[in-house]
Amino acid sequence: MASNGAGGGYDVIIIGSGPGGYVTAIRSAQLGLKTAIVERRHLGGICLNWGCIPTKALLRSAEIYSHMEHAKDFGLSAKEVSFDIGAVVKRSRGVASQLANGVGFLLKKNKVDVIWGTAKIDAPGKITVTEAPDAAPKGALGPGSYEAKNIIVATGARPRALPGLEPDKEQVWTYFEAMVPKTMPKSLLVVGSGAIGIEFASFFHTMGAKVTVVEVLDQILPVEDAEIAAHVRKRLEKQGIEIITSAKVTKLDKGKTVKATIEKDGKSEIRDVERVISAVGVVGNVEDLGLEGLGVKIERGIVATDGFGRTNVKGVYAIGDVAGPPMLAHKAEHEGVICVEAIAGLKPHPLDRNKIPGCTYCHPQVASVGLTEAKAKEGGRKIKVGRFPFIGNGKAIALGEPEGIVKTIFDAETGELLGAHMAGAEVTELIQGFVVAMNLETTEEDLMHAVFPHPTLSETMHESVLDAYGRVIHT
Repeated sequence: MASNGAGGGYDVIIIGSGPGGYVTAIRSAQLGLKTAIVERRHLGGICLNWGCIPTKALLRSAEIYSHMEHAKDFGLSAKEVSFDIGAVVKRSRGVASQLANGVGFLLKKNKVDVIWGTAKIDAPGKITVTEAPDAAPKGALGPGSYEAKNIIVATGARPRALPGLEPDKEQVWTYFEAMVPKTMPKSLLVVGSGAIGIEFASFFHTMGAKVTVVEVLDQILPVEDAEIAAHVRKRLEKQGIEIITSAKVTKLDKGKTVKATIEKDGKSEIRDVERVISAVGVVGNVEDLGLEGLGVKIERGIVATDGFGRTNVKGVYAIGDVAGPPMLAHKAEHEGVICVEAIAGLKPHPLDRNKIPGCTYCHPQVASVGLTEAKAKEGGRKIKVGRFPFIGNGKAIALGEPEGIVKTIFDAETGELLGAHMAGAEVTELIQGFVVAMNLETTEEDLMHAVFPHPTLSETMHESVLDAYGRVIHT
């Protein structure tokens, strides 16, 4: 029972109001469970406030700016094109604020109690909340003791810091600082070429910075299919972004600029840049929650769970980034719904991580779901692979976006769609077609018989399927 008079214990308390947390809370309330959510900083978590949403707003500004610079290619004229970085950032923050306010409205509408502060689990079913933030609304629930039959940890993740590359918020940035630059740097080094690193490299390059990306592995976008990653690398380098793979940034000397020591093939060189973005991954927020004292199993910095979000301690659950990869907002949301539906006594399907799409919003966009070609082969599968280039698609040419590729991978014996990988215009919107197909256990025959509208970019998806079986039309 809450010591501050909230009255009655809860069926479910969720710690963290990011996409996983607030969606889980709403679904919990829909199921008739008395629900509360604890938040220590801002509703919507990192995704809405400092991640997914505001970065897409920045990238949209960069996209429009790029189109304006190339207006001549479309028979148009735009003279003296420029930008105001302060206004670009202000728009991005406004978008984030609007959505965060929307989360508050949805929680209130669904009668979810919001408890402001920092939560610690004292024992199964019991938490203590301390340190209400300044952002807490007047009269809101805050510090105190609370009880719930089920506690769901949805505390997300934070940027990883490597020794010698620690961010200082001034010259060495994480994504937090990279989203609110006061001025546009003339030169930038991005350490790490995952989705976050490549998105920021794309944004700052488009806005005029000289960008260098350093990746320790031999492939950028390491989780993507090698062929797609190679296509994207070629496109980025053609735009003017320098990419150095199989290399490490070993030292940063800070002065008026940053002198970065880059090691590759046993040799080292020093690059002089104005700013550095550290984009070397994220780590789960598992500390200071009381999990160790409860005996909750933590493996490699994340909470170990089954396909329903259950930990090894009864009544304690974990979802989202804190429960491991893929560390994506939509994974957290789906995982949370599964978790709370299981708590409510329904029988949801367990989380299938293989059917979770991934999207990167650089230019060109990248999207994928399922197995890469290499993973399919490693699993001993006999496969059929189809490819289709955007240059063979009328809509892509009309859009002025003829460079792109769709790749599909099928089980040669059963026709099961094992994976789909795409790079090009709007592929982050297209990928859901393949996601639905995989969830419906669609075969190649179903996809070949489906009628795709013309002229659309989605026709590239159809043609890639046809190509896997020797029936492609437009190449």
